[in-house]
Order: sequence, then C-alpha cells, then structure tokens
Amino acid sequence: MNKSFINKQNGIKLSVTNRILMVVLGLLLLLSVSGRPQTVAAASKPAGEQSYTEIFQNPTATLSGKSVQTELYFSREDYWDVKKVTLSLNFQISQLAARSTSDITLALNGIKFASFRPAKETGLQTKQIEIPLRLLQGTNTLQVAGQIQTRQGNHYDLAQTPANWLSIYSGANVNFQYNLKPADNSVKSFYAHFTGMDTIANHNSAIVLPQNASDSELQASLYALSGISRVITTTDTKLPLLRAGNSALKNTHYQLFVAKYADLPAAVRKHVAPEAVANTGALQVYTEGQTHYLVLTARRNSLLKKAAQFVANQELMQETATSGESITAQTQTYTSVLQYQGHYQLTSSETQLRGPGHQGVSYFVALPTDRTNADGSQVRLHYRYSKNLNFKRALVSIYVNGTAAGSKRLSVKHANNDELTVKLPRGQSLGNTFNITVDFDLETYDQNSSDNDQTPWANVETDSEAAIVSRSRPQLLFSNFPSTFIRNGSFDKLVVVRPRQMTDADMSTLTNIFNLFGNYAQQNTGSIKVRATQPGANTLRNSSVIAFGTPKQNAFINGLNSKLYFRYNKARTGFVSNEKLSIEKNYGQTIGTDQLLRSPYNDKKALLVVTGATPQATLIGSTQISTQAGVSQFKGDAVVVDPDNQHYSYRFKKQAAVQLHKSARQVISKNSKIIIYLALVFMALGLMLLALFLILRKHKRGTSKGGGNHE
Repeated sequence: MNKSFINKQNGIKLSVTNRILMVVLGLLLLLSVSGRPQTVAAASKPAGEQSYTEIFQNPTATLSGKSVQTELYFSREDYWDVKKVTLSLNFQISQLAARSTSDITLALNGIKFASFRPAKETGLQTKQIEIPLRLLQGTNTLQVAGQIQTRQGNHYDLAQTPANWLSIYSGANVNFQYNLKPADNSVKSFYAHFTGMDTIANHNSAIVLPQNASDSELQASLYALSGISRVITTTDTKLPLLRAGNSALKNTHYQLFVAKYADLPAAVRKHVAPEAVANTGALQVYTEGQTHYLVLTARRNSLLKKAAQFVANQELMQETATSGESITAQTQTYTSVLQYQGHYQLTSSETQLRGPGHQGVSYFVALPTDRTNADGSQVRLHYRYSKNLNFKRALVSIYVNGTAAGSKRLSVKHANNDELTVKLPRGQSLGNTFNITVDFDLETYDQNSSDNDQTPWANVETDSEAAIVSRSRPQLLFSNFPSTFIRNGSFDKLVVVRPRQMTDADMSTLTNIFNLFGNYAQQNTGSIKVRATQPGANTLRNSSVIAFGTPKQNAFINGLNSKLYFRYNKARTGFVSNEKLSIEKNYGQTIGTDQLLRSPYNDKKALLVVTGATPQATLIGSTQISTQAGVSQFKGDAVVVDPDNQHYSYRFKKQAAVQLHKSARQVISKNSKIIIYLALVFMALGLMLLALFLILRKHKRGTSKGGGNHE
C-alpha cells in the first residue's frame, strides 16, 4: 500500500481529474490491445527490490512484573543490501495498567532505539516500528522491555502486584526491504545464496540429480540435503530433490548438481575438467545466464560421498573462497560439533538484567534427539548483583519448564560472587528440549518512591551450566520420531530402500523424509546407504531401515505386507480394513501411510515404511512427517493421510520401547551402585576365605607338631 498517496490532501481540480482518467483509460486500452498481463503495481517497484518477512519463532508468553523484558532473535543475510527494516510487534498489557505512564522500550543488540506508550485499548495491539539500519548485524537480538504501572485513584502504585503484566504474542515479525548483492563464482558465495532464507522461501534452490540416479548418487544427495537442512532457518519451505529436466528447474536460480562424472549432462560436464576428477572428488561453481550452479561430482562412489560430506559441512563451505575445490580421501570433512558430554553452557555472553522488582531470563537446553533427562541432573548458576538491594526481600529462583526447582536469598556478602545449584525435578521426564528460567527479585528500600531502571542490577555469568544426566529414548512412536534413527546427533546405520524406478513424486517423498532428518542430525559422520534392491540379511540385521514407495515399485515393501499395520489387498492396489479403521475399496487406493515398526530383522532396530498404492499416495503420506510441527501432532506408530489432507494417528504396539544395545561403559555407569555393593560382598567373602585358610593352615601345623612329639 502506497501511504504517500493516502496522506495527500483532497481537493484535486475536476480538469486534472479528467486528465488523469484519460491517461488511465489510454493505458488500459494499450494493455488490452497488446494482450500483456496487467502488472502496473509491480512495475512501480525499483528494479531488483526484494521483500522478505521473518517471523519470530517465539510462542505467546506473559511477562509478569512491574519492569519486565524478553528477547527475540532474527537474522539478516550477508548478501542483502538492506534499505528498510520494519518490526511488527503483537502485544497486550494489563487492563489495569496506566496508559499515560506505562511504556515499552525496544533495543537491538543492546542499543535502545524506540520507546512508546500502549494505545488506550484493552485487547491485542500491533505496533509497527522502523529499525535503524546502523544497528543491524548478521544475527540480531531484539529486547522488548516494559514498564507496567497501575493506578489507584490519583497516584500510581509502584509496588509490584499480579496486575503488572505484558503478553508478547506469536506472529511478531521483521520485514526486510532490500536489493540482492549478486553472487560471484566462489563456493562460499553460492552457498550463502543457495541456503538463504529468501532463496528457500521463494523455491529458488534445488538439488538436482540425473534422470535415473544411482544408489550412490542418491546417497550423496541425502548427505548434502541433511547437512544443508540443518542450517536452513525457514520452517514451512523445503529444499527439494529434483531430477534433471523437471519443469520446476526453469525458475530455480541456484542449483546443486550431484552426479558421478560419467552421468553429468554434457552441458554440465564441460565445466569440470577430466583431470579435476582423476583421483579426487570435485566441487565447481559456474554461471549461465541468471542461473548459478555448483557441481558435486567424482568418478568413484567413495569420493562422491566424501564430496557430499564436504557440502554438508557449513564451516567448510563458508570458508571456500575459490570457484572450485578438490576433495581427496584424506580431506577432513567431519563437522566440528562436539559429541554430547552432559554439560551445557547456559549463555555464551554475560546476561545483564537491569531495574528494580521482578527480572527474569530464559535459557533453552537441547539434548541430542535420542536422549532425555534422568534423575540426578542439576543446574549451576553463577551470578553477581548490586549492593543497594533490600536483602530481606531480594532473592533468585530457578524454574524448569515453569516448575520451581529452587530459590536462594541474595546477600551483600556474596554480591560480587554468588552461586546456586539446584536439582531438576526427580521422576519427571522433560524430553530432549526444555527451558530453564532464572528470575531475580531485585527489591530496593526506596522502591515505592523511586523507580530508576538503571539500578539495581544482576548479571548471570558465562560459566553457568546445566549438568544433565541423560538416558536413551527408545520408544518406537512418532512422538519420538526420528530419534530412533539417530544416535548422538548422527545417522545410526541407516539403510534407505527405494523404488527401483524413481518418479518425480518419489523424489518429493524422499525430500520430505530427509528434510526432517536434517533438522535433527547435527553431524555428517553417520552412515546412510541407499538400496534399490533387497538389502542383505546382515545389513538388515545391523541397520535401521526406511522403505518408501508402492508395493509394485518396491519389492521390499511388497514382502513386508503381512507385517504392516495397514496392509494391502492381494492385488496390491489399495489398503484393506483392519481393527483400527474401516477402509472403503476406492478410498484405500488414494491414502498414504507412515508406519513405524519394530524391525522384523532385529527387534532393537526401527523400521519406517512410507507407502501408498500410487507414488502420489505415498507422497501424500510423507507430507505429515516432513516438519517438526507436523510430526508433533502424532503420538502413535501409524499415520494415515488422505487426498483431502485429513490425517489420523493410531497406535498398534502395546510395548513401544526398544531395548537398545548399550556399551560396557553405559552399563557400568547405570549400575554403578550395584557393582560397588557386589565388590564389597566379594571383598568380604575373600577376607572370610583368607581367614578360614589361615586358621586351617595354623591348625594343620599344630597337628603336625603334636604328632611328632607323641612319637
């Protein structure tokens, strides 16, 4: 909407109006004659101007207290030449708050830039504020602070009450107006554009494979897709796997082409010299017209996989400033993410809280997806605070997912160096992600007559940590998906059994499955194997398996029919009714299913079957397991999806847990007390046996001596 036009005053003369009408009619006539679409509004934008709206991922939350604050996070792509940034904030304040004295202040990366008073309304309010460009960074922290005061008669109540609250609603966003900085021919420039928020959201990126991609080429593409999905921030758009020649590629300006060197189209192969892949894998960037390409290729399967792992490593891709890169068998491509060690730093920079009254900050803790907390976990908080507090009322409290874990009074003696250690709630599973909230009550002696928001203060130090004792989450349910396929942040010996002949719909199904896996796999060190035929018995016995496609396309699924929760008819043309769902004949030909089974080849492994009577039905089934939001809806072990996007969840297994194989170290750690008791028992028995032996020996000697004297 053009606000400059709206703000103009009325009073245009009739003659001027007539002229304008004549010009408009003439333009319309010209457009109708030429037969071109009417895109006048788009033509008014400067060439190259782009718009992107980034929605904050925060849930709706209420902040209680007279002085409250929260933090929101957003990013800006480095290749944006930003012209304007506008914040849209959705909020509501207490109905008892005095609008003339209550206020909200915004700060970006620690620098305050705007303050405003709420409107004289009691419901949800939306405020749009332009953010100064000089404060923008790549990753940005937006702090929303509120001073919520209530009024009693003719005076304002500075004491904190439950009526002091500010709610920040979901849907808040930042809109960027910008021009694109063109990509150059370096790998890192291509990678930045290829994985950019706007590029993904506009369906402007794709991973491209040959028409009849081999197992090794599909395997390499899955390594690349998983690694790239891990860094993509958009939640409602995916990076697709497409076959060469797909019509969608006409509007895709950033393409990653994955293929063995012999399978590259001639138009692509000419950009990679034969000697570049003699004994190495290769990455090569080139541009044709408006389309930018990155070719990932090798002659050998092992080097193709190695090159894909290089692409899956964000740090390596961001560091490669050349147009090409050679990858050997010795190239270190593993991601630098550390294995789970049980200790999590709450904050990488000192957290500062300012102002009297209730002040709080939340920290997000994420365990590897295959684990959850166990009894014995604790939080250690190291903090400092000002000395001008009313120490009879000042304290700090720690909450875990909203449940109080412990509190401690503040004291002038420990103001410069204080600690609080609390244990997480016993017997309560918090899952693999949870929030730790630290609340300070910074009461002062003159709080009812003074309200200087610069004092008092409290700082949370960087050595504050959560020490999490964890255990495996072996449940074979979609509430735990895809954790059972991932171990310590990487793929756990995963085998993908695909249709022998892949269609475009099958490629989309594979995209959906691994888009979600990429969000959970934090490393590129796991094992993925792709098979178009029945895997060997030893492979099935030692692997978790994902099978997708129709029973006519995929012989492996056809052979599993008797073990499926939702089974096919004899002709394999549709699903039949079972104890959970009555299925009409034609309806059974259109639905897709996701079935999470205990592997019949090894009951300690998982088997996921994504299938339907047609490739399109299979694709429909995969749509519900492609995102975290989609999977979170389902608590059972089978999902049915129909063409109208009606989806249903069922549970068939009575016992959902899988007895996972444990290492000797894990067994010893879990049973350490029993082992100590047994050791003490054996020591006692050993001492008793030793004493008995000594007694018998002494008795024997005494008997021998006695016998000699008798003679």
